[in-house]
Amino acid sequence: MKEEQYLPVKEAMEKGKGKVSIRGWVYRERKSNQYIFLVIRDYSDIIQCVIKKENVSEKIWKAAEKILIESSVMLSGTIKEDTRAPTGYEIQVEDLEVVHYAENFPVAEGQSYEYLLDVRHLWLRSRKLTAVLKIRNTVFGAIHEYFRSLGYYEFHSPSIIGQAAEGGSTLFKIDYFGKEAYLTQTWQLYAEAAIFSLEKIYTIAPSFRAERSKTSRHLTEYWHAEVEAAWLEFEGIQDLGEGLIKHIVQKVLENNKEELKILERDVKKLEPVLKKKFPRVTYDDVLKILEKKNIEIPWGKDLRTIEEDKLSEEFDTPIIVTRYPKEVKAFYMKEDPKNPKVVLGYDMIGPEGYGELIGGSQRETSIEEMERKLKEEGADPSKYGWYLDTRRYGSVPHSGFGMGVERVVSWICGLDNIKDAIPFPRTMTRINP
Repeated sequence: MKEEQYLPVKEAMEKGKGKVSIRGWVYRERKSNQYIFLVIRDYSDIIQCVIKKENVSEKIWKAAEKILIESSVMLSGTIKEDTRAPTGYEIQVEDLEVVHYAENFPVAEGQSYEYLLDVRHLWLRSRKLTAVLKIRNTVFGAIHEYFRSLGYYEFHSPSIIGQAAEGGSTLFKIDYFGKEAYLTQTWQLYAEAAIFSLEKIYTIAPSFRAERSKTSRHLTEYWHAEVEAAWLEFEGIQDLGEGLIKHIVQKVLENNKEELKILERDVKKLEPVLKKKFPRVTYDDVLKILEKKNIEIPWGKDLRTIEEDKLSEEFDTPIIVTRYPKEVKAFYMKEDPKNPKVVLGYDMIGPEGYGELIGGSQRETSIEEMERKLKEEGADPSKYGWYLDTRRYGSVPHSGFGMGVERVVSWICGLDNIKDAIPFPRTMTRINP
């Protein structure tokens, strides 16, 4: 069979009848004296294929008898509709070539989640993870599309840095030719330098956080979608984040209906995102909402996972929480001119208990204020000299945010664990495979 004759499984089913040739891997197999049933998968879908002993040569039958799950095959035959088949179509096999006989596949139903992480290089072949990866692809494409449609330039910053942008306790230290350096937590400090050139920029790049957390929503290496823009103030950066989430969800609902079905995701839980404006509440408002739920938070304390989850129960869309106490937010967030106790920063909390999706703020422009905050955090302002220079030469109002892509993928897919939102997760207890 020539190369161009092979159809993806999905296209073969769209053809619906006549002769077809496909190739892929054996997803399921069942054998009897007269029939061999193979469910073949490729990147596009799965299809049941039936080998009837009396319709094929002895050579083909013997080859088929030795097939185990994940063997790779090329086959041809007649496709027809069959409601009993897993995806509604079946191929009556006439010709079969086994490209490789797989050994006994070590992945089966009922195995522990930790074991499936140990064999992630094989578990990636599952329908669940294949569906997640396709949705992830849509999410990445939607991020690029959204920002580029608004005239943003893609900008890249270093992954190896000399100073922290977030809390120093979450930095990964590395030996950089005998000097101490770190893996980046965010592109932000470099982005703030670049906006004086390009004005509107974004990136999608890995970030690293050495958080000693074993929760189902934390990764030590994750993909960070970040944006920074000159002349953009606090309301604008909230609008930008809301628009991004709406665009991502719209694209997934348009392009990934089949994948959402495989994941058994209730799309009705995603639809309000497109129909409603996201609620915008202050930190003070949140304390009042939680108080009605018999959860009392002292003013000035940051919201924990449990409080974010309780808050998300009140809404069916993401919630934008603004004006957090200055003490719990980073040194670069601008003080609210109307209330010096809070900053012009926000967190976007996902619905259904998926936690923070976006964190953003208008940036502080006062060198003196940033130096004061750095000292309070135990940092040496002199190490930030190049960053503070950005406020010395034509400083302007500007804002930005960071979005954890895996958090968004996890929420859209309805996953129980964020580790399934990335091909090879990295956590404080896992660095292999």
